[in-house]
Amino acid sequence: MNIKFILIISIIFNIILIIYFNKKKIKKYFYKSNIEKIDICDLDDSFKLVEISKNLYKPKNEAIVRSFSITPKNQIIGMTSDLEGWIISTISKKSSNIFEFGTCSGKTTFLMGLNSRENAKITTITLDPNEILSISKEKEDNKISFRNIKNESVYDKFLFSGSEVEKKINVIFQNSLDFDCNKLINSMDLIFIDGGHTYSVVKNDSEKAFQMISKKGIILWHDYVPGKESAKDVVKYINEISKKKKLYSINGTTLVYFKNE
Repeated sequence: MNIKFILIISIIFNIILIIYFNKKKIKKYFYKSNIEKIDICDLDDSFKLVEISKNLYKPKNEAIVRSFSITPKNQIIGMTSDLEGWIISTISKKSSNIFEFGTCSGKTTFLMGLNSRENAKITTITLDPNEILSISKEKEDNKISFRNIKNESVYDKFLFSGSEVEKKINVIFQNSLDFDCNKLINSMDLIFIDGGHTYSVVKNDSEKAFQMISKKGIILWHDYVPGKESAKDVVKYINEISKKKKLYSINGTTLVYFKNE
C-alpha cells in the first residue's frame, strides 16, 4: 500500500478523533450568543464594589453573606458554583418572597434561607422521588437532560432539613408541569429556575415565572452553557425569549439574569 496514502488516512483519522473528543469546545467556539455578557456589579447596586485602595476593592456589607461549600464526597449533581451561590444569596437578602424551580439537594434553597429576611417565605418545587418513573419525555426534549431529571430528583430530605431556616421553606413535591401558579401571580421577588433542563420543562417553568414575578422582581436561570449537551434545551429556550426579553448572561457564571422593570 502506498505510504503517502497511509499517511493521509492516518491524518484524517487523527483529525476525526480530535474533533470527537473536543466537540464541546468546538461547539462553544463557533457559538455566538445574542445575550449580552455582563459583570454582576453592573447589573445590581448590591454588588457595587467599595474602594479600599487604588488596586483593591471589597463587597458592600449587603453582599456579605452566610455560606457553605459541599465537598465532592457528597456526589451531588449539578450544583451552583460558589460565585453563583454568592449572587443568589445576596439577592435573597432583599427578597421577601422567593420561588425555586428544582430543589435537588436543597443547597441553593439553604443558601436562600440563611440569607433572606427573618420573615421571608421560600417555596421550592421538586419531583416526588416515588413518582420519578411516571414522568414522560416530550418529543423535543434532550435525552441527557431527561435522564438528569431522574438523577437529581432522588431526595426527600434536604441540606436544610432540621436547620434553623427550615421554618421559612415550603417544599412542594410535584411535577412543575402540573403546578398551578395562579395564586402566586405578581408576588415573587426572586425566582431561581434550575429544575428539569428539558425544553418542555424549562419553557413551562419560565412561563410560570414570568407570571409570578413581582414588579422589580428578578429571575435567574442556571446552566446557560452553550455547547454543553445537557444544557442544550436551556440554551435553546433562553435564546428564543431573548428576542423579546432583556436578558443578561452574568460573567464568570452559568446564570442568566432578568429584572422585571
